[in-house]
Amino acid sequence: MPHIIVLLLALLFNTVIFAQSGPYASRAEAIAGLAAADAAQRADAVIWIANNGTAADDKVLRPHLVDADPMVRELAEQGLWVLWGRSGDKAIDALMAKGAEAIQAHDFKEAIATYSEIIRRKPAFAEGWNKRATVLFLAGDLKKSLADCDEVMKRNPYHFGALAGYGQIYFQMKEYDKAIEYWKRALKVNPNMVGVEGNIEIAEKLLAERRKRSA
Repeated sequence: MPHIIVLLLALLFNTVIFAQSGPYASRAEAIAGLAAADAAQRADAVIWIANNGTAADDKVLRPHLVDADPMVRELAEQGLWVLWGRSGDKAIDALMAKGAEAIQAHDFKEAIATYSEIIRRKPAFAEGWNKRATVLFLAGDLKKSLADCDEVMKRNPYHFGALAGYGQIYFQMKEYDKAIEYWKRALKVNPNMVGVEGNIEIAEKLLAERRKRSA
């Protein structure tokens, strides 16, 4: 079970700052670069979009979660986290950073309060809900965490982090069938998520054992 918690934490902090924007001068050039035959050009295009795009640009990066090149797939995943975490409001972004610091300090009460303030100020911002869902899970409030995951999905139905989060919550609730369902949904969106397939195997074994005992 510990590695399942590690996966959840990885989903929470899996946001990077790209060091360069690549050889593209505009969004139009970067969009065209995403279709290049050369993987390095596609990678540069993903980096440009991640550095310069908005949350709405997630639709152009999502297809590259299944890119033929593993580097491009990884960059697309990281790029989506960057875009999703970009609120468009400097004050909200500062609060997001404050919330992350509170989690790292294991001050879940402060983190929940911070993300709640983000939600109050910008309820349409899906990542505020997602981060609070994660902290609520870590604090042991599984029902409220589920409710926040629902809010994430209303705003971003392709949020593979929230889908995986459902799996984490239902696993802790010992509802293994639901955990498996949501983990499979997460993998359908993003098949590159490390550890999710292993978690499904664990849940399937536990579910089989339960059914065998009740037979």
